[in-house]
Amino acid sequence: MITIGRVFLIPPVLMLIDKTDPWRCVLASLLFTVASLLDLIDGWLARRSGLVTVFGKFVDPLADKIMVAAVLVYLVMDDRAPAWLVVLLLTREFYINGLRSLASSENIIIAASAGGKAKTAFQLTGISFLLMHYRYRLPGVEEALDFHRVGLVLLGLSVFVSIISAVDYTFGFREALAQKNAE
Repeated sequence: MITIGRVFLIPPVLMLIDKTDPWRCVLASLLFTVASLLDLIDGWLARRSGLVTVFGKFVDPLADKIMVAAVLVYLVMDDRAPAWLVVLLLTREFYINGLRSLASSENIIIAASAGGKAKTAFQLTGISFLLMHYRYRLPGVEEALDFHRVGLVLLGLSVFVSIISAVDYTFGFREALAQKNAE
């Protein structure tokens, strides 16, 4: 139910993306952050309660991909994110999904790596900052923080980590396949 709820949060986030209204930007970022945190809670609850299901294993990553892809595409349309960066991120996602499907057909499981988790953390945090878009003064800080610039840096870091983790997944799959074929 939590996974499905995250999917239903996507349209309000997209409707709130607006370069002309800082409060709508804050709301879009808050909703996106809530959806991101619900993903963590959903996974934790499923593991803790022993409710890891085939449906959940399929729908949870799909919900993540839909949420991230939809918001990234809107951010490109709104000139908040460079298209080349989003293309690299989405290409990596399609590649890893294809690699996981191929691995699954060989009865090989490719679990999420530390690099994949770091990529997700940088990506989700970067998107939240890009949704905020404006400079905001934080309590106790003299100069306003440029959320757009911080978001771009974080998204750039996520591209770097994405490429490294994709290489890691590829070599891991190749090794697992070689080991399986040797048996």
